[in-house]
Order: sequence, then structure tokens, then C-alpha cells
Amino acid sequence: MHGPDVIVSLLAEASASDSITGVAGWMTGLIDSLGSVGVGLILVIETVFPPIPSEVVLPGAGYLAGLGELGFWATLVWATVGSVVGALILYAAGRTVGPDRLGRLAAKLPLMSEHDVERAWVTFERWDQRAVFWGRLVPGVRSLVSIPAGAKRMPLGRFVALTAGGSLMWNAALLGGGWYLGDRFGATETVSHWMNVVVIVGAVGLVAWFVVSKFRQRSA
Repeated sequence: MHGPDVIVSLLAEASASDSITGVAGWMTGLIDSLGSVGVGLILVIETVFPPIPSEVVLPGAGYLAGLGELGFWATLVWATVGSVVGALILYAAGRTVGPDRLGRLAAKLPLMSEHDVERAWVTFERWDQRAVFWGRLVPGVRSLVSIPAGAKRMPLGRFVALTAGGSLMWNAALLGGGWYLGDRFGATETVSHWMNVVVIVGAVGLVAWFVVSKFRQRSA
């Protein structure tokens, strides 16, 4: 490849994600600037303060990996580490504070409610330790199930192993979907359009979920 061709190729790769505009462009730009370790930090926050949507963050990171702007395996590892660290924070809170006090505290937070903690407790009571693994695959449960696990003093090593296994499956599925999009279709206006649709619909759905859950809580 001649010199000018190399320069053109490098410029095309450097600006591959620049054609993604709007909200999706801002999101992918943020993930790109943070890198794989930053994705892990986002997952820590997402786990402790749901529902910051990993359903949006991880496909976006996978998409950048498909474009070659992030390492897929490094991102998967750091995302899983972040999920486990966040789960350990909630595990420690459940073990130290207990579900009742945490439930009252959750009612004061804008994106959580006491009902969320109660739902996680019921899930754990029904499925016992299996809930720690399979709960990582269920939105709205995967984070908070760590609280009853801690309150029940589930062995720490077992908790970490089950959380890591479930988180690895969840993260790999979302990252893989985004990677396929980036690897197969690259960065085009059509991809940008549909990524914005997904992000906006997800944001609207989050607001709707929050309003409905608070309304039901007040009317109960």
C-alpha cells in the first residue's frame, strides 16, 4: 500500500465512529474516550444504582469493538469485573445493613424503590443461590439480588463465582450483538439512525417505567 493510501486508510479508521450522530454518537464517543476500563467503571455504577442501562452501554461498546476501536475481549473482562465489584458492594450492604433498612433507603432514591428490594428478596427466597447466577440475566433483578445474598450470608467465594458466571453470559451477549453490528455494517447513516432510535426508545421506556412504578407505589 502506497503512502497516500495508508494515510487515507488510517483517517478512515480514526473517524469510523464519527458518522454516528445524535444521542448514540454522544454515547459511543463517551465509551470510546473511556476505553475498556471505563466500561467496567460504568458497569460498577450500573450495578449499584440501577437502572443505568447496560442494555445500551454494552451494545455500544461492542459496536466500537466491531469497528476496531475497542478490544472485544478486554472490554468483556473489564465489564465482568465491574459487574462483580458492583455486586460485591450490594452484597456487603445487605450483609451489614440488612434488607429492611436498605428498602427504606431505596424508597428515597430517584431510580429505585422499596418494591425493587422486596422483589429481589422474593426472587432469592424462591430460587435460593441459583438466583444469583440466573438473576444476572434478568433486568431489574440482576443487581439487587446481591442484597438478600449478603443478608443471608451466602459464602463469599460462591457468590463471586456465580455472579461472575452470570455476568459473563449477560455481558458477552450484549457486547456480541453490538460487535456484530459494527463488524457487519460498519459506521453508516443507517446504523446511526437505528442506534439513535434504540437509545431514545430505551430512554423513554425508562422514564415510563419510573413513572408507573412510583404511581403504583403511592396508590398501594
